[in-house]
Amino acid sequence: MSKIIKQLAHMCIFTDDLAATEAFYRDVLGIDVKFRFIRDGKLHGFYLDVGNRTNIEVFEKADTAFDESNAINHMCLEVHDMDAAIAHIRAQGVEITDKKFGIDDTYQSWTKDPNGVKIELFEYTPKSAQFLGGDRNVNW
Repeated sequence: MSKIIKQLAHMCIFTDDLAATEAFYRDVLGIDVKFRFIRDGKLHGFYLDVGNRTNIEVFEKADTAFDESNAINHMCLEVHDMDAAIAHIRAQGVEITDKKFGIDDTYQSWTKDPNGVKIELFEYTPKSAQFLGGDRNVNW
């Protein structure tokens, strides 16, 4: 059987503050709004273009038709240069952890969006398990 899943299409976040969420993803992480959801002439949510047909979907929690309160543990976003990403995020006044070299041979750092969604930043290396495979023994 061929692979069914091609890639992550989107993940969805509910927010109490659409403006703060948009500003964080746009100004702190540099992710552009691809399109907006309008209902009855009012902003209801938006899609953020993460690249390669992958998006983050955001809806206003109080204005959603969904009854769910599902939590997302975290999302992981690949960066070009971890040191530059950390410096930029800190310059925006947002807390972010120092760079750590993970057991999977990637560089990692962690921050949160205004809704408390944990965001892991990833910088791959030529030895990253995501490229080479192979089991890794975790130490956490």
